Amino acid sequence: MPRPPELTDRMALLRNRARAAASKEPALFLQEEAALELQERLIQVNRRFTSAAIVTGWPEVWRGRVPGARVVADDEVLALEPGAHDLVIHALALHWAADPVGQLIQARRALQPDGLFLGALFGGQTLAELRAVLAEAEAAVAGGLSPRVAPMGEIRDLGALLQRAGFALPVADSLTRTVSYTDAWHLMRDLRAMGETNALAARPRRFARRALFETAAKRYADAFAGPDGRVSATFEIICLTGWAPGAGQPEPLRPGSARARLADVLGVEETPLPDTTLPHRD
Repeated sequence: MPRPPELTDRMALLRNRARAAASKEPALFLQEEAALELQERLIQVNRRFTSAAIVTGWPEVWRGRVPGARVVADDEVLALEPGAHDLVIHALALHWAADPVGQLIQARRALQPDGLFLGALFGGQTLAELRAVLAEAEAAVAGGLSPRVAPMGEIRDLGALLQRAGFALPVADSLTRTVSYTDAWHLMRDLRAMGETNALAARPRRFARRALFETAAKRYADAFAGPDGRVSATFEIICLTGWAPGAGQPEPLRPGSARARLADVLGVEETPLPDTTLPHRD
């Protein structure tokens, strides 16, 4: 089968991250937020992990957070040995993966039986405002659209990816952070300092006209400014949890195998629903 087109220009992504890391004020607050969230979830797991691995593009954010953890880059082929870890964390890098299912499968294979996987990545609501105004501005200025913001998965799809990768007890949930900026220019400057600027393989390779961003900034202010004149940007972080299959794990019951009525458990009267069958359509 032909190889699918590359989503990410890996060299551009690494350049963006290196430029952000070398800046005087790298904007890693979302990386820190994701790290704290995953640490909180880890605390809630009643287990001591002794052979952890962390997959990240920002090793400095994770240094010392999980004692003894091995930190590896989010390369296409992860530097993880099969069955070597009881915990694998994939930290806010999966949204740039050309093959996210492949990354998840590699993480699962690196786990010992009943080992835990925790992941965090940007979800589909991230930068919804910027996506909208850039599309409107480019259509108005250039008469067409170009790939300028990476596509990001929806929570319902990402949960299914965990199942496809072979994880047991998969869970996907999200948290949303709204960040206030003086204007769209400050947002775009922050994205540069995050290392999250455009690294799509199909991105335009010529410099965009300044008029494009001026138009986008004006549309952003018109549509998303608050009473104080500041604009808001949405960042959705989707958290993934799954376990490597192992003996003794709980399994969901088969449909129809329940031995008690829910109405009895809740102590309420059961009321039959009306027939909602759709009429036949030819």
